[in-house]
Amino acid sequence: MCNQSSSRIDGSVDLPPETTHTRQQLSARDEESIRLKLRIKELEERLSRTTLVQVQSPLVTPRLNVETTASRIGGTYHVHCEKLPGHNESVARGITHKSRLFGQSHWEVNVVLMVRDLLETIESHLPQAALKAGPGIEKCKSLARNIKARRAPPWPSPPTLDLPPKEVSDALLNCYLRSSESVYRILHIPTFRRDYEAFWVSSNAPDMGFLVQIKLVLAIGTLTYDDRFSLRTSAIRWVYEAQTWLSEPKFKSRLTIQFLQTYLLLLIAQEQIGAGGDSMWISIGGLLRKAVHMGLHRDPIHLPKRTIFAAEMRRRLWNTILEIALQSSLSSGGPPFISLDDFDTAPPGNFDDDQLVADDPIPKAEDQFTQVSIVIALRKTFPVRLAVVRFLNNLPASGTYEETLRLDTQFRTAYKALNRTLQACNWSSPLQPSASSLRFEMRVVDLIMLRFLSSLHLPYFGPALHQATYAFSRKVVVDSSLKIWRLIHHLPSTAVNSQQNPDPLARLSTFSSGFYPLVAIHAALLIIVELQAQLQEEESLGPISVRPDLISVLEEAKAWTRRTVESGETNIKGFLLMCVLTAQIEGLMNGLSDNERAEGLVKAAEYSIETCLPVLEEMAAALRRDTGGGGEEQQGLQIDTLGDMEDWSFLTSDALFNLGDDAINWMLKGGMDTVPSLW
Repeated sequence: MCNQSSSRIDGSVDLPPETTHTRQQLSARDEESIRLKLRIKELEERLSRTTLVQVQSPLVTPRLNVETTASRIGGTYHVHCEKLPGHNESVARGITHKSRLFGQSHWEVNVVLMVRDLLETIESHLPQAALKAGPGIEKCKSLARNIKARRAPPWPSPPTLDLPPKEVSDALLNCYLRSSESVYRILHIPTFRRDYEAFWVSSNAPDMGFLVQIKLVLAIGTLTYDDRFSLRTSAIRWVYEAQTWLSEPKFKSRLTIQFLQTYLLLLIAQEQIGAGGDSMWISIGGLLRKAVHMGLHRDPIHLPKRTIFAAEMRRRLWNTILEIALQSSLSSGGPPFISLDDFDTAPPGNFDDDQLVADDPIPKAEDQFTQVSIVIALRKTFPVRLAVVRFLNNLPASGTYEETLRLDTQFRTAYKALNRTLQACNWSSPLQPSASSLRFEMRVVDLIMLRFLSSLHLPYFGPALHQATYAFSRKVVVDSSLKIWRLIHHLPSTAVNSQQNPDPLARLSTFSSGFYPLVAIHAALLIIVELQAQLQEEESLGPISVRPDLISVLEEAKAWTRRTVESGETNIKGFLLMCVLTAQIEGLMNGLSDNERAEGLVKAAEYSIETCLPVLEEMAAALRRDTGGGGEEQQGLQIDTLGDMEDWSFLTSDALFNLGDDAINWMLKGGMDTVPSLW
């Protein structure tokens, strides 16, 4: 058993054994070269900060109007709105529900106002709908609770030595490396593989810290392993074991590189697998402060001398923490609490992993593809993406449309530069990723950039449905949403890609929680809002014409949410929602009356229950047949530890809510005094 894992890169002494005797100190010339590069970087970032829009807080923050919306379906929430100058329309700047406040970039802040008409239509027919569909929904909820309870590991769950067979573990490791690690660099791959292979052949007691890392890597790999998510329950158990291990009091004083790596893996795993924990935005904030305490926010050139290997691993980890912190801020609607003045750590150098264990490695040219080329290119867009999130979520959150357009120009400039950089890369590296892996990385980068662009314009999407002044924002949101949908669901198939031609992004959007299904469901919802607006604007007496590329998303979204249930998800509400919204659009296209459309909504809800109930019943029956916990193929659960509100985590970013039976989301259950709860 190798007791020094690849994760232990704390400084100049914790190095891979084979490089210890050959490592030399940087020459004075090399050190001066690095200092000059850092000085150039500092000047470039200062110049960038002077060109980016800086929203200055006025002496007095403008007072926002608070619109309170209460319904039996949606519950009670308070929307903070600002009147647009010269118009009757308002921009939603935030939402308050109980003790939670969400900023503009949280998707519900804007979407919730756009679907109030639909809510009112449904609510007016609640007695009829609840009478017909209510019992089926309640049965689905009961089955889901039973399944989740059977699948939940005990707490605490100390780590065990149990792992899948070596060939399965190897495949899971490769799945992780081709997906998550290719975008969020955490591990040094050669030394991790070395220690991983040593683990399997050693007869010594295992290093528990490294074993936990292995299990987290394998857990993330299960999401793209096959087209059934057959190892879901094992993945949940591995995450629980890591949570138990890291919660031991001794870890409060452990500030090491291995700890940062393990914690990052845990945050990604528990979000994507849906295994509880705080929201990513809350958790990454704590990890960021730990990293600062360890000095990762200072470039290694300013700290005691380290090898290039140790310095580059610190730069990579800091970069990953920054990226996750920024993305989680956008998703949660919370301030980023990051400034470009808070750190001077340079982006990772353009090294392949195997270079870092050589003597005095030289970074490759920018146009030479390496295992960090994607990461470096995305990092160059960090300043403008940070400006977007600060513009949306920092106080006073009252930026003008002119400022939005200026940020749009700067964002597009950075986006084009990103594309040019990646297109100019020489892909002849011996470590060049496979075509499918490279497509995954490029598509994820596009998803990230399009998500930021859409969020920038989303506050004006609602007003744009009624005011031509903001037509550009409407076009940006719709076009970005369609591009996002096509990046994930580029083929209108009815099943996840086969084993012969697997698509990791399609599998992540179907099986995981967090970013990937989030951007997909939001894109579909915004397209549906646009379709409804187009149909309501239509005044022709003849057949109503709408964009066919938008219409195609309707059935694809319904089929996709159905697949999530068939592949093991116990939450049926995504599928129910898409059935109801599709019925609404079809009713408008067919020119149905309000009453006829309402009847169609009720029938759509009934259809969703009739479709999902047998699936859940079979899942529960399989559990009962196998008293040992059921076969992996039937273990399709979402373990939710934060309360019944988490049934809606499929439609929210980080499962931020812990509200019990008093829900907020715009298609949730609420208190119903006279009829059974439909939701």
